[in-house]
Amino acid sequence: MMFLANLLALIQEQDPNNLPIGRTGTAVVQPGQVYDLVNNRPAALAEMAKAAQGKPFMFLGENHATRAHQQMEADVVSELLRAGRKPVVGVEFFQRPVQDVLDQWSMGSLTEDKFLLDADWKKQWGYSYELYRPLFEVVKQNKLPLVGLNVPRKWVSMVGRGGPSGLPWYAKSQLPELHLDNKTHRQVFDAMVGGHPMGAGGPSADNMYAGQVLWDEAMADTAIKYRAAFPPKSEDVFVVVAGSGHVMYGQGINYRLARRKAGDGITVVMVQSDEPVTVARGIADFVYVTKPEPKKA
Repeated sequence: MMFLANLLALIQEQDPNNLPIGRTGTAVVQPGQVYDLVNNRPAALAEMAKAAQGKPFMFLGENHATRAHQQMEADVVSELLRAGRKPVVGVEFFQRPVQDVLDQWSMGSLTEDKFLLDADWKKQWGYSYELYRPLFEVVKQNKLPLVGLNVPRKWVSMVGRGGPSGLPWYAKSQLPELHLDNKTHRQVFDAMVGGHPMGAGGPSADNMYAGQVLWDEAMADTAIKYRAAFPPKSEDVFVVVAGSGHVMYGQGINYRLARRKAGDGITVVMVQSDEPVTVARGIADFVYVTKPEPKKA
């Protein structure tokens, strides 16, 4: 019994939704509910936009291919527009080399079929476009800038296999320095990869972590370069849409931006649960809980 109790305690400690990072305490959130973790109460969509007032960034962390999450992303962007903000939408889904196609989509000069073909959606992302259509339609209808945040995935794979030294010179020339010394981020990463610390796992574990850092650093770097090329006005807000692991606890893309003094923002993390779920109040500023996607027959 003691062994079982210790095992359960270890699993609980490593639950990525319940890490002792940042804001103290936990909250119990119902499926279908948006919850304000700062003020510890249920919230409405408009309150997210209000909380983002004066902030240069907003981070939306999704579960991939989860209809309710992608719809929330479209709804958040629409709500920011209603609040008088001018969103730029930066997405993990696309890599830098297809930026010209994304610009054409924003300007309304491409049909959906042409957009998906020219942007190489199936290889760039691969999940069903139907799920992501609401977000891209909001972008097109309002002619919002759409930015592909990602770098070629093979670069991440190279680092995951051989560490930062495994990158070719042409990749290194396009990337910022990788900062691997954030112990809090490493704690989040270890929890995400299965609830077991990887520090004793040798170079391969360190390389996997370096790959994650490259991913976050690169997406933050793309946002910084965009804002340098197009200096923002006070009403502009850069909305980062990525997997929740890239923004949880403010330790991913958001941390990389803050470290480079590019600005802060509001973080929204979306999770799935078919019953009330307990989350750490430090995981984000807002959390949105949805029921799991129905399994296909």
